[in-house]
Amino acid sequence: MRARAGTLASVLGIALVGCGVQPAGVVGAGEPATGLTRGIRLYFAPGSGLRGVPVLDREVKDLDSVVKLLAVGPPPAEQLDGLTNLVRLGGYAVTGRGARVTVRLEDPYAAAGHDQGTGQLVCTLARAQSVLDPKAGTDDVEVTLHQPEGPSLGPYRCAEFLDG
Repeated sequence: MRARAGTLASVLGIALVGCGVQPAGVVGAGEPATGLTRGIRLYFAPGSGLRGVPVLDREVKDLDSVVKLLAVGPPPAEQLDGLTNLVRLGGYAVTGRGARVTVRLEDPYAAAGHDQGTGQLVCTLARAQSVLDPKAGTDDVEVTLHQPEGPSLGPYRCAEFLDG
């Protein structure tokens, strides 16, 4: 019985060692994985589509401050990577409640509504609202822009402005 067990162990050992799998070194896999992260993200335009940039060095407590950060534009490293800010607002007040965000503008809105600048604003505010009110999911947040005169724009959801 011992001889059989020893023979079986030897055969299995040889099979496992000689199965043809060769050791490999480090394999380059390209860019690091991207996806959902926690926290506030500001959305900027790289020419086509939108790209979110995490806000890592600031605590954001309200939506007005998020719009102010967006107005500053992308950090220098992201500018070198081609990101730019297309949002042009005069005076504004932003409020959020649940999955609804309202932007009250003091001046007429210069953009058409379904452009990258509007997408930057909508996606940034949707993400911020979902962080400030965790019950509101980013995909559920609707952003409406109220102009002093003329029709309101929206409500918009971030997904309307993202590629894919």
